[in-house]
Amino acid sequence: MNVETIMSDARCCREDDTVHDCARLMKEASIGFVPICDAAGKPVAAVTDRDLAIRVLAEGRPATERVSAVASPGVVACRPDDDVREVERLMRSHRISRVMVCDDDGKLMGVVSLADVVDVASDEEAGETLQEVKSDGPAATH
Repeated sequence: MNVETIMSDARCCREDDTVHDCARLMKEASIGFVPICDAAGKPVAAVTDRDLAIRVLAEGRPATERVSAVASPGVVACRPDDDVREVERLMRSHRISRVMVCDDDGKLMGVVSLADVVDVASDEEAGETLQEVKSDGPAATH
């Protein structure tokens, strides 16, 4: 099964958007993960609702701060025609619960969540992926 069949539409913020802009987008779209994209629509980082709680609220930072200052750097992505097993592998090896989907030019197309993968995986595969993503042990190397 291809990633394109299970991915969700992506909503992103720009690097110069504020933390408040990002939080408002999360509320309006009922999402907890927002890719941060450059002017060309290519993801450069991501922000989660947990990032906002830990890096903004808990530290007393202002809502006017640029979202890029609190984003988690780096991008873990796949292509829309990749097999869903590739997303599982990425989630396991990077210990993440969301993978961005980008076209051949690197432009953001969508997001696949752990819940999306669990919905289409066998019970055994889903359990293994969930266990590795949420584990406190060393990251998987397969």
